[in-house]
This record gives sequence, structure tokens and C-alpha cells, in this order.
Amino acid sequence: MTVRRPCPPAPGPWEEYAARFDDLFFSLAQRRGFREYLTGLLAPRERNKTITCLAGAEPMTGAGMPGVQRLQFFLSESPWEMDQINDRRLELLHEQSATAPHDGGVIVIDDSGARKDGTATANVGRQWLGRLGKTDNGIVTVTTVWPDGRVYYPLHATPYTPAHNFARGRSDPAFRTKPQLSAALAVRGKEAGFGYRAVVADCAYSVSDTWYLALHGAGLPTWSRSSRATASGPRPASRTPPSRPHTP
Repeated sequence: MTVRRPCPPAPGPWEEYAARFDDLFFSLAQRRGFREYLTGLLAPRERNKTITCLAGAEPMTGAGMPGVQRLQFFLSESPWEMDQINDRRLELLHEQSATAPHDGGVIVIDDSGARKDGTATANVGRQWLGRLGKTDNGIVTVTTVWPDGRVYYPLHATPYTPAHNFARGRSDPAFRTKPQLSAALAVRGKEAGFGYRAVVADCAYSVSDTWYLALHGAGLPTWSRSSRATASGPRPASRTPPSRPHTP
């Protein structure tokens, strides 16, 4: 068996954490790329959502630097499995008493959209972007988060693919709405062992019987918050017992 070459360590205590993922990568470049990505996410940055800032380089002018190009290749081209990395991250959260899930937590569902020029990138299309408060060309990701009042952390995420990307549009068997994607993620969180007392979502999903029925079929109690106001002010959140689906 070939002995693995040593990898430049991540700074400080981050190395011990990064090393727990080494068996999921098959090359030195991948192990180094993971450490550089982890460092970019955790180290102080003015903006940590761009490749240049994750790599600690200047926006725009630093795009051609070797560290930026190396990180870009790791994130977009290198053949590692995102789901394996995320599953390992969740396993490590289970191991620590401070972050281990329990039945008092909740699973929070949300979607986040970002504007994106062009049409070449997968999942991009003209659609509603809540962050901008308007319909525009962009990409939307459906996410789940687990909080319990002390800590919170992301569980799973999946991009929404607009209907125009499918041969038969919304009637295509492969097409999934955002409520359908979110219900599948909530079930996935339950199957991963993350305890809950409710599944929570905002009014974006409260009008979807499909969403309620999917969660009801999985035995997941739900809460939803409606943005519709009453004479006395906004409507409060309402709980859906697992015995019946409900739309407030």
C-alpha cells in the first residue's frame, strides 16, 4: 500500500477536525483543498462567500493567484463526494455533547436565492428570489437547519431546478417543487438522527398541501408562520399535530 504524503496542516485546532475527513479524499491536493476551504470559512474575512475572499486574496485582482485557482478547482472540478463530507460532519456533531441532537430541537426549512447572470450554470433560471424581493435570474437553494435554543447548525441543502430545465416542464416526473424538496430534506434530517419537536417553515410553504401531506406521512409535526395579518396584527405561528395536515 502506498503511504500517503503528508498534507500541510490547517491552522491551530482546525487540523484535528480536518483530519477526521482525510479518508474521504484520495489525493494530497484534495486534502489540502479541504483544509484551505475550511480555513477560509472559519477564519475572519470581510466577505467569505467568494473564492477570492475564502482564499484570503483581494476581490477581482486576486482571481488569478495560485491559491484562488487551486480552491476553485477543488470546489468545482475535483471529484470528491459532497454528501459523504456532509454525512461525516453530521456524525461528528453527534459525538459532541454540546452539539448532539435531542428531541427538544426543531428542523427549520428555508430557501435562499442569489442573483446569477447567464444561463450556463446548472439550476439557474428566472424565478422568485426572496433575498431581493423580486423575480430575477438566479439560483435558489432549499436548506434545513437544526436549532435547540443553544446552538444551531445546517443539516442538508439541495438546489431547486426551475421547471423550464425539464423536457415536460412542471409535468415532468423528475421535476420537484420547493415544498417537495423541503419535505424530503426534513425527512432526511429525521433519518440522520436529528431529534425534533416540530418542523418549522415560513409562509412560503403554508399554502402547499403537498408539503403538509409529505411531512404528515413521515410522522413529522409541523409549525408554519403566515405573513398574513389580522386586525390585531400578524398571525402567530400555529402548530400542526402529526395526526392531521393543516394550513393556517
